[in-house]
Amino acid sequence: MLTYTLHRLLLMIPTLLGIMLINFVIVQAAPGGPVEQVLSKLRGQSSDLDSRLGGAGADTHQMQSSSGSESVYRGAQGIDPAFIKELEKQFGFDQPAYKRFIIMMKNYAIFDFGNSYFRDTSVIKLVLQKLPVSISIGLWTLLLVYLISIPLGIKKAVTDGSAFDVWTSAVIIVTYAVPSFLFALFLIVLFAGGSFFTIFPLRGLTSEDWDTMTTLSKILDYLWHLILPISAMVIGGFAKLTLLTKNSFLEEISKQYVVTARAKGLTENRILYGHIFRNAMLIVIAGFPAAFIGILFTTSLLIEVLFSLDGLGLLGFESAMNRDYPVMFGTLYIYTLIGMFLHLIGDLTYMLVDRRIDLAASRG
Repeated sequence: MLTYTLHRLLLMIPTLLGIMLINFVIVQAAPGGPVEQVLSKLRGQSSDLDSRLGGAGADTHQMQSSSGSESVYRGAQGIDPAFIKELEKQFGFDQPAYKRFIIMMKNYAIFDFGNSYFRDTSVIKLVLQKLPVSISIGLWTLLLVYLISIPLGIKKAVTDGSAFDVWTSAVIIVTYAVPSFLFALFLIVLFAGGSFFTIFPLRGLTSEDWDTMTTLSKILDYLWHLILPISAMVIGGFAKLTLLTKNSFLEEISKQYVVTARAKGLTENRILYGHIFRNAMLIVIAGFPAAFIGILFTTSLLIEVLFSLDGLGLLGFESAMNRDYPVMFGTLYIYTLIGMFLHLIGDLTYMLVDRRIDLAASRG
């Protein structure tokens, strides 16, 4: 196991570099970088000024444009080329792309993510501010998913082939096939001021008068805001764990020790919860890291955007829209590291709870 762990840790380095490089190349090729964002804002301000001056400002900009050289940036007409060069230097675009990538990865290796282009604060500070929101949403979802999936999976295994098993399987197939964000949109339309009811809040984790509330009111308000996003994530996330629980229990039920226990006259409940449960649940509990990865890195991101929850998902979305490269790549780096370590922990947990699993041998 030690050799396998060291191999996985070393493999993380080229994997991380590959992920960062691919995303870096894609982002560099995409139009509308941070320089364009600044120029666009300047053009918007100048256009507003031109309208107030009755077009006099437009003549001035035309004169500047005719005297300036052609620029590679859209919206640069009428902007002083020296100012554009200063912007490029400020954002680091005065260096070739490969040098920027090397410098970025050297800094990221010591967890120096720099400062946000547009938020006037460090990336690591932003991440530490937003991370608790994403983790809390993920943990709440994971707790409810386990509380629903384990009893349901056990019931399906005990009643395998019954009408209950068939109908619940149909529901599970639907929830597995439909993305969580579609369930979220459905809940918003139905319960959050859409065409039907206005029962739950649409945005944020707290109400505007949060600071004036009592402690109990704050707790209730927080839970009230969480109902819709957590419900959407649970609906979209419990199917896989339910099937894993069912299959794990079905495998244990068919084993010889269960037949022996029945022959000794033990009750079904005693056999199920005294013998089968502890063996079947090992593989389910071992899947906790993998389940957390799926919820935190896929479902949570879109849900945060839809419900304006101030977590890493919303931060990443806003950074991508604003082309805030330090925040984009910093959050990607942190997400990738967390994901790879949780995957490793999940694999090692599987190996610990079931000695028959030999990931090192399967790799070879």
